[in-house]
Amino acid sequence: MTATTPPATEPSDADKAGIAALTQKVIAAWAYNDAEGFADLFIENGTMILAGVYKNGQAEIREFLRDAYQGRYKGTQVTGKPLSIRKLSADAAILLSQGGVLEAGESEVSPSAAIRASWVVVRHDGQWRLAAYQNTPVNVT
Repeated sequence: MTATTPPATEPSDADKAGIAALTQKVIAAWAYNDAEGFADLFIENGTMILAGVYKNGQAEIREFLRDAYQGRYKGTQVTGKPLSIRKLSADAAILLSQGGVLEAGESEVSPSAAIRASWVVVRHDGQWRLAAYQNTPVNVT
């Protein structure tokens, strides 16, 4: 028996808005160095993959960000905008975005900090949340 996967569908306007809002929630949590708020955007066993970083579950994500906001990411901001949103099912979608980390004083992402990201999102208790997030540099040097 061969399993077939239904094609990705166009999300409703309400779903697009709810999914795209995750990018703004990440930006806001980062702006306030809110590791708790950032981690809460993920489902309990959500995954975050960054260059050299693999964190599994809200607790690991929260701990990583608490340390990062005191170290490498102190004084930084993030920015990002959706590139595309595809529904996989009624309660799952993929969001592709582009953005990056803004160092203190920057108003635009430098070419070396620009990323594209994949966000696997699920509807959980009526809210769109992150199941998995992964980013990769736009420009490889």
